Amino acid sequence: MVAKKLSIGVSVTVGGHFYLFDGNGKLKNQITSGAFHCEGIVNIDQKNRVLYFTANGRETKEDPYYLHLYRINFDGTGMKLLNSGDFDHAINMNDEAKYFIDNFSRVNTVPKSVLLDNLGNKVMDLETADLSLLMAAGYKFPEPFKVKADDGVTDIYGVMYKPFNFDPTKKYPIIEYVYPGPQTEAVNKSFGRSMDRVDRLAQFGYIVITVGNRGGNPARSKWYHTYGYGNLRDYGLADKKAAIEQLADKYSFIDASRVGITGHSGGGFMSTAALLVYPEFFKVAVSAAGNHDNSIYNRWWSEKHHGVKEIVSAKGDTTFKYTIDKNPDLAKNLKGHLLLMHGDVDNNVNPANSIRVANALIKAGKRFDYMIVPGQRHGFGDMTEYMFWRLADYFNNYLLEDFSQSSNVNITEMDREVERKQ
Repeated sequence: MVAKKLSIGVSVTVGGHFYLFDGNGKLKNQITSGAFHCEGIVNIDQKNRVLYFTANGRETKEDPYYLHLYRINFDGTGMKLLNSGDFDHAINMNDEAKYFIDNFSRVNTVPKSVLLDNLGNKVMDLETADLSLLMAAGYKFPEPFKVKADDGVTDIYGVMYKPFNFDPTKKYPIIEYVYPGPQTEAVNKSFGRSMDRVDRLAQFGYIVITVGNRGGNPARSKWYHTYGYGNLRDYGLADKKAAIEQLADKYSFIDASRVGITGHSGGGFMSTAALLVYPEFFKVAVSAAGNHDNSIYNRWWSEKHHGVKEIVSAKGDTTFKYTIDKNPDLAKNLKGHLLLMHGDVDNNVNPANSIRVANALIKAGKRFDYMIVPGQRHGFGDMTEYMFWRLADYFNNYLLEDFSQSSNVNITEMDREVERKQ
């Protein structure tokens, strides 16, 4: 664990708790303690010796990822929750630590903001987002859910997106949008624009879900975060599969015989791995910019999250080696439909990652699809909208068996302008 030293002597163990040190670096006392995760320092009142910080996982009967603001004295006494409410909270405090703005929502609530003082008393309501036009257009909130990980014990949290014209008597294919971590999980907690891609995908006639997995977000616990240590390819796959199985058992409108999976970067890596590790379960994958072969990805990420093996020779020399299972090694397992996408000048995940998968699939005699995104780096820039439509087409073709729109990519000049501004 790494301690981050601040000028006034407050230190935080990353992923843990706050400590107070004197000017010579000697520990005076631990400030926070308990079964929760401290996230960040919002303000420090040196005169009154009060620390304001965000944390998650302390409030019972809430999604443990929801952030809240707390205050606590430097000596560890007087800890107080300042913004109660079963929501994800974003905080902005003034420099004098007298007041703060609390913006809060869930994926299924209207965002609101209020002004509170440093004891948590509400001063005034500020804004409530106006979603009336959105609702008039037929928008429906997605639904948070909780299921068990593949171990049958660990709670994992997700969000379900449905078509706005959802009919519970119908059977819908299900698609997972994935990002496995281990530094984060791509599961929205608050209402916002980042839901747009999964919301839009659902409108073609799918149930779309995002869900966490063991080995994902470090905000849960050290055990949860390091679950994938030494198994950086497969660690989250069983949980993704288990989540769909549980939801299909619970909801008759989910067709577990038509399962798709998609993701970008680590999600591209994971979605292809899912198709190859569980070829009878996952039927279609669209994998964008995946780090399919971590021997040619950034070592600072791969070594840190996978781990290295220390080898000491007879002479006492020490070397470090690591080997991460690769997607190309499983090419012979492909049974479903796979579309690989990669920018040809990706300076984060080298395009060779997808090329090596393609090479292995060709040598294994497998049919697949591959799209080079010209002139694009790790994100797809002004081609993002086009690639979304190609992703949707691919799922429509092979999960809905609908080829009727495959010749059309419905991009307007407005879409291009939005992409240029992002």
